Amino acid sequence: MALPNPVVVVPGITASDLCDAYAVSPEAVWTTLLHKDWERIVLHPDDLRYELQEPARVVPAAVFGTPYGSFIEELRHNLTEHGDKPVPVYPFPYDWRQPLDIVEQQLDTFVTEVIARTSLMRHYHDAGFDESPKVNLVGHSMGGLIIAGYLQRRGASAPVEKVATLGAPFRGSLEAPIKVVTGTASLGPDSPANSREREAARLTPALYHLLPSFQGSVVTDPALPNDLYSVDTWQNGVIKTLAEFIRLHGQKRTKTADRAREARDLLAEMLTIARAHRTRLEQLTLPRTALGGPDGWLCLVGVDATTRVRLRIITKKGSPYFELDGEDRRNDWHSVDDGARVATGDGTVPLRGAEPGFLDRRHLVCLRPDDFGYWELKDKALLAATGFHSLLPGLNLAQRLVVSHFRGYATKGVWGRPVPGVSQADWAPPIRGLELKA
Repeated sequence: MALPNPVVVVPGITASDLCDAYAVSPEAVWTTLLHKDWERIVLHPDDLRYELQEPARVVPAAVFGTPYGSFIEELRHNLTEHGDKPVPVYPFPYDWRQPLDIVEQQLDTFVTEVIARTSLMRHYHDAGFDESPKVNLVGHSMGGLIIAGYLQRRGASAPVEKVATLGAPFRGSLEAPIKVVTGTASLGPDSPANSREREAARLTPALYHLLPSFQGSVVTDPALPNDLYSVDTWQNGVIKTLAEFIRLHGQKRTKTADRAREARDLLAEMLTIARAHRTRLEQLTLPRTALGGPDGWLCLVGVDATTRVRLRIITKKGSPYFELDGEDRRNDWHSVDDGARVATGDGTVPLRGAEPGFLDRRHLVCLRPDDFGYWELKDKALLAATGFHSLLPGLNLAQRLVVSHFRGYATKGVWGRPVPGVSQADWAPPIRGLELKA
């Protein structure tokens, strides 16, 4: 088919508006920086599919305008060669609180809808789109995990030709456990935390899908398990919060000791679901998908920003304690030692957490904050406030790279870098003719 495939953009965690559709006129309960009603989005400990406060029906409404609005508009404009033959680019808002298995199924349904809608466009119909319909997928941050899980589940039957991901934590981020424990972390375009946010985070199943699993990510005392998917690794405060929710809102009237056990069971359930999903991602192999191989997947990785690369958990007063040390936040991108240079990231996702098991490191493309052009003054101003990770979709270079990938060749003014340890001769990005930049 001569026309580019329709595109579906999957945003990161917290980047979809949520509204309560129970009201006759739906009420916003989560929007970009303007409105965050923690009490109304927290989930019920008895059934994590539904809200703590009932009656309610909280559903996704729209993808955040910053930075996804400019990203989507750029794709629509630059993939379209003729104004009367637009290339449809669909944002996929989703309930980012839920386990990713559920979101993957919703993405599957959405892709089917996008194909059906594209078939109704005359220029796609005339170009033979119906004969072998396919879409291209773009995922930022947790959106990349959703896409990877969807492809692992569907295999070769998924109607997908190409994928691009930006800053996806395929093997996790240290910010996720910190978010659960403290409520404060660099995980999205949201504001500093408060106690309500911390409590809501502990009852957000999707957050546990972002736990780090790369080698060396967690260092514990010998008496503790070196595994964040184990309940015994977590601070007692997390268990106590869940137990208090069960006391206040649970349908069972149990004793204090039983509530503590139920709280541990609830945390264990969320950790088990997250571990199973991470295991599935590690089983993804591109030859078993319609992509065929590494040329079908553009994996953009943010580097050269100070990023937490390790979490130390010690024993304090007989219990696990997350020791948040500033020395564990590193940026060794400019080190002369290639082995040390991997201690970097995009401010949220460390390089090691962004490296997927289904792609050889030779195929990864690194971007730096310095890649913001001098004309991108607004994004540069936001960089200090929101971080490089959140702004990756707004980076003009990232947008041009995605367009180049979907077109099949490097457009003018695009470049990238290999990850540390990959030489210029060995670097094999999926975009033909991509310029290497120091």
